[in-house]
Amino acid sequence: MSTANGRHDDAMTDFSRRLVDVDGVVKTVHAAGSGPAVVLMPEMPGISPDVLRLARWVRDAGFTVHVPSLFGTDGAWPTAEGGREVARRACVSAEFRAFAGGGTSPVTTWLCGLARRVHAECGGPGVGAIGLCFTGNFALTMAMEPAVIAPVVNHPSLPLDDPAGLEISDEDARAVRDRVTRDGLKVPAYRFDNDRWCTGRRFAAYRALLGDAFDGRVLPGGSAHPAPPPFFRDVVGTPHSVVTAHLVDEAGHPTRKARDEILGFLTERLHRPGNAVPGK
Repeated sequence: MSTANGRHDDAMTDFSRRLVDVDGVVKTVHAAGSGPAVVLMPEMPGISPDVLRLARWVRDAGFTVHVPSLFGTDGAWPTAEGGREVARRACVSAEFRAFAGGGTSPVTTWLCGLARRVHAECGGPGVGAIGLCFTGNFALTMAMEPAVIAPVVNHPSLPLDDPAGLEISDEDARAVRDRVTRDGLKVPAYRFDNDRWCTGRRFAAYRALLGDAFDGRVLPGGSAHPAPPPFFRDVVGTPHSVVTAHLVDEAGHPTRKARDEILGFLTERLHRPGNAVPGK
């Protein structure tokens, strides 16, 4: 379907679609590819064409990518008006903890269950988890699930009202820190230097929690795509989405380098011969 500015929604015809039930909670998951599993969570306001472009890059790098539908309209071009409404609904949803003091978002329990299931289906040493924006920190929280061995945190925006906060309860933060330390996990993360939704104070909080396991990488805001979709131009209003809406797909560009680093990290962790899920 055509949308504003001559852009089009993504029909997603190269993805399979199924309903996944985890402890009685059912959600739609779109999947493509073969090889070890990677769970790619959408950014606000949903599974946009740019999120799907990243999913296809993950697929083409030798993975089975799973994209759960958590909010918004799957495949839709992110307009400003529609995106604002999706964001409003998500911020008051019982599944998410968008503001400081809320602790861990309950949806991460379902995501951990999804990771267990797709690991059993796809095999390999474990599962990768990529969070983006609203779901950025979910990739770290998913490390409480032993199958998740390659978490990637991209421009985490929660909690929205605390630039130095982390969207995780104290108890879960300790559990994640212990898992990362015990099993030697690494946590790459990305943000733009002038991102007002994911600040340097937030990255400092991650480093305080995880120490040297946290690999926070900061790109110059001037390298962000100058013409992102309307939601990111008019609502987000700042360089933000490093490997999706603000990525510039040109050789040597900092954002494409970030994408290549993420794909390389997943390959090193999930395709390494003899690698196994810790504790298994």
